[in-house]
Amino acid sequence: MNMTTALNNALGGLTAASRGAAVVSGNIANALTPGYARRSLELATSPISGNGVRTVGVMRHQDPALIANRRDSDANLAGTSAISEFYTRFEKAVGSVDDPKSIASRLTEFENDMTTAASLPDSKVRLDQAARAARDLADSLNAASEGLRQARSDADRTIGKQVNRLSQSLQDIENLNNKIPSIKNSGGDINALLDQRQVLIDQVNELMPVNVVARDNDRVSLYSDGGLILLEGQAAEFSFTTTGETKPHMTIANSLLSGLEVNGQPVRTGGNSAQLRGGALAAQFEIRDELAVEAQVHLDTAAQDLIERFETAGLDPTVAATDPGVFTDDGNRYDATAAIGLASRIRLNVTVDPDAGGDSWKLRTGLGAATPGDPGDAAQLRAFSAVLNDARPVAGAVFGTGNMRAAEIAEALLSKAGANAHAAEGRMTFAKQSQLEMAKIEAERGVDTDTELQNLMQIEKAYAANARLISTVDEMMDTLLRL
Repeated sequence: MNMTTALNNALGGLTAASRGAAVVSGNIANALTPGYARRSLELATSPISGNGVRTVGVMRHQDPALIANRRDSDANLAGTSAISEFYTRFEKAVGSVDDPKSIASRLTEFENDMTTAASLPDSKVRLDQAARAARDLADSLNAASEGLRQARSDADRTIGKQVNRLSQSLQDIENLNNKIPSIKNSGGDINALLDQRQVLIDQVNELMPVNVVARDNDRVSLYSDGGLILLEGQAAEFSFTTTGETKPHMTIANSLLSGLEVNGQPVRTGGNSAQLRGGALAAQFEIRDELAVEAQVHLDTAAQDLIERFETAGLDPTVAATDPGVFTDDGNRYDATAAIGLASRIRLNVTVDPDAGGDSWKLRTGLGAATPGDPGDAAQLRAFSAVLNDARPVAGAVFGTGNMRAAEIAEALLSKAGANAHAAEGRMTFAKQSQLEMAKIEAERGVDTDTELQNLMQIEKAYAANARLISTVDEMMDTLLRL
């Protein structure tokens, strides 16, 4: 080996060491950066004799199977978290057993006040108290129904925001797909763009679980788990119209709520054949179109039971068969053709509401009575109290097939809401632990700063050795020149 060869080898070593130090420092600096994949410098022997080492390029390391599993856990957590939040909101809306403002507690208070009024039927104070307790019970159903309506409206608005974010992310991925090949062909480094694209795919995956298919020239195609083509050359165009303020009767079927469309074609968002499966977007559609609808049925069933109990034939001889009872559907009798949203419309009959110009003594004499009658007669009050304790079949058997008292229906409503919230929280907790574990595994296989520091020390030694070689060659040349 002559001195020229030695000098060229050393210069090549210095260049490789310098490039390696830059790669290692980049790994350490981005150890906590989302989407960053560890880099390593790929070296090879130069095919030209005397040119030493050759830098082939910078390799980006990632495990596709691990990333796919982590993305699956991300999407599952996003979906279960949204559903858990909904059930928690509904549980708070109906209240718990020990909550004095819950539906069950309001019903118990009404029953107790009716019994108290019957023990002293001539007491206006007790009659007023019973009437107000009945109004509080109706108000609690109204409030729960309004809370449910707001949760459904929030889901509708969230869908609109998520669809916009989904469309923008897919468009950004398309743009990167087009940019990456041109930069690579011009000799540029595309690794940062690949990291950026991975972050965007993660964002799409959280909304809608995706399958990533590698294409030529470092491009990718995206498909949803339900078979939707999200990106194949061009990004799919999603559209959705936000309703904003929903009402219980609004559904996709009656065209009062918007469905999801992709490239102008409707997307099936519910049922066994749904094209939207998992992720935050599917969860919001499930909340709006299924879970909230089911919860509304539960509330409406409890309201229907209250109204129908006090419309029992012969219960109040002073009212006609077409007149409403103590509880009304916004002032009217119960109408089976307008059952949806009944919990939002249930009201105390103004005839007995002392705060709305009514007379509470009609609870004692009957709602259709013209005069207060015998102040000591508690027969009607006892009849009203007794009807609450009658075991009756529940409409639609939503709380079971057996006959139930009014208090049992209220308790079943609270119990179902609590059980659903507890189950949803359990699923979310499991999903969160799975996601944390997958993220931990991915991090362990990512940038290990200890290993990178060891690599940096080796690079430092190689740099020093090559620098020493250049210094030695320089000294030798100086010596020869002095001869």
